Amino acid sequence: MWYCVEFVTVITGLVIALASYFYMQSRRRPNLQQSMEQFKGQPRLPKFAVPKRYDIRLKPDLSACKFSGSVAIELNIVADTRFIVLNAAELSVDTTSVSFTHSSNSKVLRPSKVDVVEEDEILVLEFADTLPIGMGLLTIRFQGNLNDKMKGFYASTYNHNGEKKNMAVTQFEPADARRCFPCWDEPACKAMFKITLDVPSKLVALSNMPIIEEKVDGDLKTVSYQESPLMSTYLVAIVVGLFDYVEHLTSYGVKVRVYCQVGKVNQAKFALGVAVRTLELYKDYFEVPYSLPKLDMVAIPDFAFGAMENYGLVTFRETALLYDDQHSAATNKQRVSYLAADNLFPEWKVWTQFLDDYTEGLRLDGLAESHPIEVEINHTREIDEIFDAISYKKGASVIRMLQSYLGAECFQRSLASYIKKFACSNAKTEDLWAALEEGSDEPVNKLMNSWTRQKGYPVITVEVKDQKLVFEQSQFLASGSHGDGQWIVPITLCCGSYDVCMNFLLESKTGTLDMKEFLSDKSNLASAWVKLNVNQTGFYRVKYDEDLAARLQHAIENKHLSATDRYGILDDSFALCMARQQSLNSLLTLMGAYREELEYTVLFNLINISYKVERIAADATPELLEYFKQFFISLFLHLEDKLGWEPKTGESHLDAMLRGEVLTALAVFGHDLTLKEAIRRFHAFLDDRNTPVLHPDIRKAAYVAVMREVSTSNRFGYESLLRVYRETDLSQEKTRVLSSLTSSPDPNIILEALNFLLSSEVRPQDAVLGLSVSREGRETAWTWLKDNWEHISKIWGSGYLITRFVNSIVSPFASFEKAEEIEEFFASRTKSKISRTLKQSIERVHINANWVQSVQNEEHLAKALKGLVLGKV
Repeated sequence: MWYCVEFVTVITGLVIALASYFYMQSRRRPNLQQSMEQFKGQPRLPKFAVPKRYDIRLKPDLSACKFSGSVAIELNIVADTRFIVLNAAELSVDTTSVSFTHSSNSKVLRPSKVDVVEEDEILVLEFADTLPIGMGLLTIRFQGNLNDKMKGFYASTYNHNGEKKNMAVTQFEPADARRCFPCWDEPACKAMFKITLDVPSKLVALSNMPIIEEKVDGDLKTVSYQESPLMSTYLVAIVVGLFDYVEHLTSYGVKVRVYCQVGKVNQAKFALGVAVRTLELYKDYFEVPYSLPKLDMVAIPDFAFGAMENYGLVTFRETALLYDDQHSAATNKQRVSYLAADNLFPEWKVWTQFLDDYTEGLRLDGLAESHPIEVEINHTREIDEIFDAISYKKGASVIRMLQSYLGAECFQRSLASYIKKFACSNAKTEDLWAALEEGSDEPVNKLMNSWTRQKGYPVITVEVKDQKLVFEQSQFLASGSHGDGQWIVPITLCCGSYDVCMNFLLESKTGTLDMKEFLSDKSNLASAWVKLNVNQTGFYRVKYDEDLAARLQHAIENKHLSATDRYGILDDSFALCMARQQSLNSLLTLMGAYREELEYTVLFNLINISYKVERIAADATPELLEYFKQFFISLFLHLEDKLGWEPKTGESHLDAMLRGEVLTALAVFGHDLTLKEAIRRFHAFLDDRNTPVLHPDIRKAAYVAVMREVSTSNRFGYESLLRVYRETDLSQEKTRVLSSLTSSPDPNIILEALNFLLSSEVRPQDAVLGLSVSREGRETAWTWLKDNWEHISKIWGSGYLITRFVNSIVSPFASFEKAEEIEEFFASRTKSKISRTLKQSIERVHINANWVQSVQNEEHLAKALKGLVLGKV
C-alpha cells in the first residue's frame, strides 16, 4: 500500500466533497421574460451557456500591484436566452469592450446592459434579443489588483539583494479564478485554456503548459503557452517572479523542475528527486502515464495552503517544498516528501503516522456541529469552512477503510479503471462507488453512503456474555450525548493473536459472535485479549467492558499489540474520558501502561493527550496540577535518556522526530534539568548559528524551554528569539520561532508576542502559527482577539485562515460562563465564513466545561494520581 495519504486526500476532497457540491441542481430553461434580478442570490450559474475554450491575456504590474487583461471565451449557447451569466469578482470590467460574436453569421452583438453583482460574484450580460443557439465568442477586457489576500491573482513579497520585491501568483481553489478573469468558475465547467502573459523581460513567467513562444521587446516580453487539456478553472495557474531552478527528466521524458528564490536552489534538490520518483510510481499505480509534458513545482513565500495541485504547475508554501540539510528538521523533510512516502521511505511508517490525520477527523466529527462529507453549499463563501478535517481527514480515512475492506489490489484495479473512464470529464461520488462495486462485487454504494451522507461515526461497545462477544453501535459524541446515527460498519477483530482474526459487516444496531467458533485454544476464552478495529482501519471508536479493557492493558504492557493498535486503544480511551463515559482515573492508569513505549506515532499522541489532560486538570483540580506534571514527566523521562540531545549515527528518521517532541514535552511540564540544558544549548546557538549542539530537530524544544523561563522582568530569551527570527531567511526557522513565542507563562509577554504576529514582520500565512498560547495566556489571547477583531477580519477574513484565529483562541476555554461571553461577543460579528467554526469552538468549550465538572466529582482521583507518580499503580 505505497500510494500516499495525499492521494487519498485528493480523491476525497475533489471527488467526494466538491463533486457532490457542483452537481446538486439540474439544468432548467430560463424564463425569457425575467430580468437580471433572477440571477442574484443563486448558488450556481445558469446552464444555458457552456464554455469550451478560453484565450486569456494578462499584463501584471508588479510595482503598482495591478494587472490588466482580456479574455475571449468560446461558448456554446445551449438554450434560448437573452443573458450570459458568468463569474467575476473584484475586477473592473470595461463594459464597452464586451461583445458576443456568433459563429454562424459573425454578427457582433453588444449587451444592452452589463451588471457586476459583487455580492454574488457574477457578471450579468443582458442582450436585446435572444442569442442564437450554437457556438459563439465572448470577449471582455478588464483590470484588477494583485491583492494581498493569498487568493485569486495576488502579490507575494521576497527579498533579493536586500531589496523587497513582488512576485505575481495565482491561487484559484476553491473558487477564485473569477478574481483574475471572468469565467465559469465551477469545477464542472471544464474547458481548454490558452494563456499569454506580458511581463518584465528579466522575470520568469510560468503557467500550466510549456512555453511555445517568447518575444522580447525592451524591458517587456510576451510569453505564449501551449493550450491546456480540458480542465477546471481552479486548476489554472500563473507565477511571475525572479526564480532559480533545478531540473530532471523522468524515464519517459517528462521534464520536472523545482523553482525557488535565487540563492535557495540547494534546498530544492531533495524535493526534485522525490517528485521524479513519485511520477514513476503513480504511472504504475494508476496505469496511466503523467499526461502533461512538464511538471513545475514552485516555492511561494506567501501561500495560504500547504500546496495546490494545479495542472503542470504545483505551487507550495516554502516550508512544504524546500529542505536545508543543515537547518531543516526531520519533520520538515517528511513534509516535503509526503507523496508516495510509504514506498520511497518505508522506514518512515507513513501509514502509522496517518493515524494523526485519522484522529483529527474523529475529533472534529465527534462534535454535534460537524457536517457530512457530502454537504450542500449555498454560496461560494461557505466553501472555505468545509475545507476542514471532515472533507480531508475523515474523507481520507473512510477511503482507507474502504480500501482495507475491499483489499489493496482490488481497490487499485478498480480505481485505475475509474480514472481512465472519467479522464478529462466530470464525475459524481456515485461514479466512484460504482467502479469500486463493479470491481469487487461488494455493496460499496450502500456501505459508503452511510459514511459520506451523514455526519458522525459510531462507537462500538463490546462486552463478553456467556463466552460470546456482544456488539452494539451508537453514535459517538464528544459531549457525552446520544446521537441517532447508524452505519454499516466493517468490523475487524483479533483474539489473543494476530493469527486469529475475523471480519464482518455490522449492519444493525447489535450483533453477537461466539468466541468458541474462532478461538482454537478454548482454555484462553477467559483471558485472551480481544482487539476490535485491527490496525485502526475503521473510522469508529471502541468501548470495551472492564474485563476486556484490563486484558488489553496487559497486552500493551507485554508488547503483544501493534503500534497502530496501541495508538487506537489510547486514543479511544481519551475520547471516552472526554465524553465522560470513562473516568480520568482509568485513562491515567492506561497511560501508565505506555511507560516503555518507543514508537514515534504512539508517543506523539500520548504527548498530545498529556497536554490536554494537563489543561483540564489545571481548571478542575489545580491543587493536583504538580502531581499531573510529575506523572507526565515520568512517562517520557526514559526517552530523554535513550535519545539524548544530539543525533546518533544510524538512528531512524522517526527517532530524530521523536527527540524534539519528547524534549518539548519535558520543557512544557517543567522538568528542571531539561529546561536548564535547553537554555544552555540555546545560548551556544546564539553565539554560533552553525553550532552542532542545537540541531534543527531540537530547536523548537529549546525555544519553548527558553520562553517558559521568560517574564516581564527576564526578557532576554524573548528578545533573543526575535533576533533569530529577524536574522534568518529560512522559512522553517521562522515558523519554529513563531510557534514558540506564545509559550511564556507571563500574560504580558503573551500579549507582546500576539501583537508581533500582527506586525509587518510576519507574513499573514504565518501569523496563525503563534495562536496556540500557553494555558496561562488564554484570557490574554481572548482579550487580544476581541480588541483586534476588526483588523483581523480585514486581513484574514476573506480566506480560511480566519477560522484558525477563532478555533485556536476560543476552543481551549473550559467554563460555561466563558462560552456565553464568547457567544455574546460574536452575536453581532459572525460572518458566514466563520459561523460553523464558531459553533464548533463553543461546543468544545461546553465539552471542556462538562469534563472539568466530571473530574471535580471523581472520587479517589488524588490517591490514584499520587500512586501513579510514586509508581505504586
